[in-house]
Amino acid sequence: MAAGTPRWDDSAPIRLIVLGATGSIGQSLADLIERNRERFDVVALVANRNAGALADMARRLNTSSAVLADTACYGELADLLHGSGIEVSAGEAAVLEAVDRDADLVVGAIVGAAGLAPTMAAIKPGRRIALANKECLVCAGDLFMAKIRQTGAELLPVDSEHNAIFQVFESDKADQIEKVLLTASGGPFRTFSRAAMADVTPEQALKHPNWDMGARITIDSATMMNKGFEVIEASFLFPVHHEQLGVLVHPQSAVHGLVQYRDGSLLAQLASPDMRTPIAHCLAFPRRIPVPVKRLDLAELGTLTFEAPDLDRFPALGLAIEAMKAGGAAPAALNAADEVAVDAFLSGRAGFLDIPAAIEAVLDRLASDGHLTASASVDDVLALDLEVRNKTQEWINSRSL
Repeated sequence: MAAGTPRWDDSAPIRLIVLGATGSIGQSLADLIERNRERFDVVALVANRNAGALADMARRLNTSSAVLADTACYGELADLLHGSGIEVSAGEAAVLEAVDRDADLVVGAIVGAAGLAPTMAAIKPGRRIALANKECLVCAGDLFMAKIRQTGAELLPVDSEHNAIFQVFESDKADQIEKVLLTASGGPFRTFSRAAMADVTPEQALKHPNWDMGARITIDSATMMNKGFEVIEASFLFPVHHEQLGVLVHPQSAVHGLVQYRDGSLLAQLASPDMRTPIAHCLAFPRRIPVPVKRLDLAELGTLTFEAPDLDRFPALGLAIEAMKAGGAAPAALNAADEVAVDAFLSGRAGFLDIPAAIEAVLDRLASDGHLTASASVDDVLALDLEVRNKTQEWINSRSL
């Protein structure tokens, strides 16, 4: 985690690299930068293949460099930015060159395992990493945190729950903390019976009650797997034991994280459900910048409710907790199996309850074969990722026959 050393220098803008610029995090980030142009110098914007969105953002933020991971889209991007003076490139080597540029802050928001290598490469002495890619910790937490420690880089969590905990987690009093609690909305099926969930459609699952997110993370919220991933991430982000981590279902999504201290104090961070708040906290840390989000009015809200998660109806959360406790490559396998199972559900090749069933079956098979030992490198992580995806697809195919 961040050491908390002030770095803000009002005499010079913060040099910024954004990985995953055209996703939901990148779009919220761009809004904040446009409102605080004098504070930031956007060195490079990196996206996967959305040339149109990247070109538009590059012009709006006056970036020095725009990079696409997909070389097939290079021509379109070059045409869109012709005459702008913005450097254009594409491909894996171009992405790695972009993260090697001089910068103070790198926002890691590439979705999926594709974000692992470039975000790892971005970790350098004297830098801050604002992390929004869960795979870096879920799939390679030991490797990622080891490099953070070795380089002395600072790590700030962008995810709303982790950022909330960071704001109320007194690092110098870690030995006095009893519990760290992440909140979950419960998703669209919080009150559904298990039998009712068997018939839900992708259209129903994509209607999150509080947050506007990408398709996979929205489905993961509906199964509560996303909260399981967040528990795994928290085990790396904060110096606490596994048994000190917990989840509370909180439908209003006003309280985002809580820390219980041994004197009985329970500290919480509250805010309206808008990702611009945690993003702004990372951009300006340790200071704060104005953010045009709806202010949380507790009198208007009226009621805050909490309940324990039901692991019988939402077994994905239990699978994630088990993977965290097992350690090694189990969390990475969990992530890969989930991604394939969610894709199968979204494409109509699997049911909603097939998602945790597929994950459990594949992880049990891998564990019995001894394939979940700790990975020694990012290449090992990616090799396991491919193996798990193939096995999960086999399971899905066998069920759909």
